[in-house]
Amino acid sequence: MASKQVADAIAAAQAAPDQAAAFDSLLKNVKGLSSPATISSDLKAILDAIFAASFGLVAVRQLVTDLIAVLKDFNNHDLWIQIGQYALNILSTQQSTFHDQAAAFRELIAEGHESNEDNLEAAKVLAEIPLDSAQRKITNEDRAKIWIRIVRNYLEVDDTTTAETYLNKLKNIIYTVSDPTLNLHFKLSQARIQDAKRAFLSASQAYHEISFSTAISEEERLLTLSMAIKCAILAPAGPLRSRALGRLFKDERAATLDEFSILEKMFFDRLLAPAEVDKFAQGLAPHQLATTSDGSTVLAKAVVEHNLLGISRLYSNIGFEALGLLLGLDPEKAEDTTAKMIEQGRLVGRIDQIEEIIWFEGGEASGEKGSGRAEVTVGKEMRRWDANVQGLAEEVENVTNALQKEFPDFVIANLVV
Repeated sequence: MASKQVADAIAAAQAAPDQAAAFDSLLKNVKGLSSPATISSDLKAILDAIFAASFGLVAVRQLVTDLIAVLKDFNNHDLWIQIGQYALNILSTQQSTFHDQAAAFRELIAEGHESNEDNLEAAKVLAEIPLDSAQRKITNEDRAKIWIRIVRNYLEVDDTTTAETYLNKLKNIIYTVSDPTLNLHFKLSQARIQDAKRAFLSASQAYHEISFSTAISEEERLLTLSMAIKCAILAPAGPLRSRALGRLFKDERAATLDEFSILEKMFFDRLLAPAEVDKFAQGLAPHQLATTSDGSTVLAKAVVEHNLLGISRLYSNIGFEALGLLLGLDPEKAEDTTAKMIEQGRLVGRIDQIEEIIWFEGGEASGEKGSGRAEVTVGKEMRRWDANVQGLAEEVENVTNALQKEFPDFVIANLVV
């Protein structure tokens, strides 16, 4: 029930010769007539009186629009939700003539839910706003604003599937939107969805591009650069990730971030110690530490593949058991991981299952499926051995010649031919 002051003001407005003007004056003065304890019931009573009055439809629309403006001035999130829902219930019983007002109430309700960190409810309310109605003139920019808010709210509750549905709608119109802020939010939402779907290379590139945007603060640019580095590190080892790591390593800002030390080691294909990995894991999001289908975490899998790539730079060949010890895996798992990387074109080598030895080949993998298998050339290893022996003999001869030139007496006395 409305407070006595507001109830009297409503009665006076209903009896006034110009009811529309009287209600307009009431709305402008409602703050002075009401109190925090009664404002909700007072505004509901005013809404009821406006729709019960006999003035024209145009005047009712204007008064409802004015009430929305007054409601915003209170800056009370719970009040926005209460009055907004009450108003929508009233508007739902009217003819379809209050589309703009209903949309405005829904946006206000959603803002209230967002302020209360109830992002799922905010997304649901925004999704109820009709954006394809012929009775409302809606620009692509207006659509983009609503869809961006829906995407961001669903991302806050980790519902990437629904968020991607609305992002796909955005893809059809975003090229027509010139607002730089909306375009930035679109790119950031796209990166977050790719990150959540474990498309880490795409997410890393998107985050890195955003980190150069002047539309965000320096602190936010460094944060997105940090996200780009994390995603690149979590990506499957191979030539594509190597190029991503190279771009990030060459970014002068990267040296100021905590992730730079592990970025540097990965860029130079150095082996990672467990302590370094544990420290890096502390800064990852829950989905980046999720368990994959084979029982390992995303991070653990990325580290194993990276260390395997690093080992291939150090060894020409290695046994299954020795490789397993270096990777922290059992021999069978080490063999399986190596085989998958070779098959996917992320590592060049071949596996001798009879001798239980993995042979690594020099050079960079192409990244194309099936291209990592090294061709076995007859006598290739023997020719390599012969070349190494020949090189060693030539170096010994060079040293002997140098000694003979500098210390001939010493050579005559000690050299045994």
